[in-house]
Parts: sequence; structure tokens; C-alpha cells
Amino acid sequence: MSSLLEQLIEALRVLPGVGQKSAQRMAYHVLEREREGGKRLAETLAESIERIGHCARCRDFAETEICPICASAARDAHQLCAVESPADRLAIEQATGYRGLYFVLQGRLSPLDGVGPNELGLDKLAARLAEGEVKELIIATNPTVEGEATAHYLAQLARKHGVRPSRLAHGVPLGGELEYVDRGTLSHAFGSRTEMPS
Repeated sequence: MSSLLEQLIEALRVLPGVGQKSAQRMAYHVLEREREGGKRLAETLAESIERIGHCARCRDFAETEICPICASAARDAHQLCAVESPADRLAIEQATGYRGLYFVLQGRLSPLDGVGPNELGLDKLAARLAEGEVKELIIATNPTVEGEATAHYLAQLARKHGVRPSRLAHGVPLGGELEYVDRGTLSHAFGSRTEMPS
């Protein structure tokens, strides 16, 4: 193999879930059948790395200093939804009718990995909560050990600034059957049950 081909294969391995064999298949595919697509990919990737940064208000990916969601006057500034990643923000945006604002943590608390409050921009979040406009902090971290620890920290931070924290419901999926739900999820759902409206 030429060293350039080896470099291409190794460069493709930077993507999550792409091992040696997948990287080889991608490299061969681009070189054999998709050279124009490969050029477009390279140009778009280079431009994206150069021009896409983070919104100064919410930390989501943005091409401008303030992203379109934060800049929109149509959004409800009294609600702020904290999510772990831009992908989580997009999922909520596409699946719900939520019209509030977001704060993207870009991770979750994980002291073993060196991820603390500073890495998640929680100083920016605290300053935003201190402004007094936010009335509810919707905590939408993932139901993992680190996600739950992050949710607990965020709830304390919200209360400290007089903001009501709320947490996304977790439990039995809609359309699911109890016998197929894992024990941890079922236990959490049972312990977090709510009264049915009349």
C-alpha cells in the first residue's frame, strides 16, 4: 500500500465506530467509485472545521456567534433545556413541540475522565440562570450514572438561583410490554409513578 493510502485509511479511523476494516472499505470505495463525492466531502469537512464554532449563549454548534435558536424572538426564554450533546438537542427539537431555549453541555460530569463543571460550561449556565429570565431548567441528560450525577448537580445549581428544576420522565416506552422491559428501567418507572389525572 502507498503511504498516502495508509494515511487516508488512518484518517478515516478518527470517526466513531470506524475500525481498520471499515476505514479500508470507505477508502477503497471513494477511490474506486466516488472521487467527486470524496472531493465534496473533503471540501465540506475542511470548511466546517474552519467555520463552525459554538454559540456564545447555549454552546451548541453554530456558524455565527449566536445560533438561530438563541437569536429567535419566538422562543420562550423562561424555559431552558439542558442537554448533553447537539444530537440530543436535535432529537428534542424534532420530536417535541418544545419552544424554549437550550443549553448544550457538550458532555456529562465524569471526574475519572477529567470532565468537571468547567468543561461543561456550568459557569456560563450559572451566569445565565442568575440573569433571572429563566424560570424552569428542564434537565434532559441521559439516564446513565454520569447523566444522573450531572442532573443532580444541575438541579442544585438551578435551585441556588431560584429556578425550578424539572427532569425528563424515564420508564416504560410507549408501546412497550412490561415483560420485555429491563429490570432497571422497570424499577425506576415503578418508583417514579405519578397519579393519573381524572
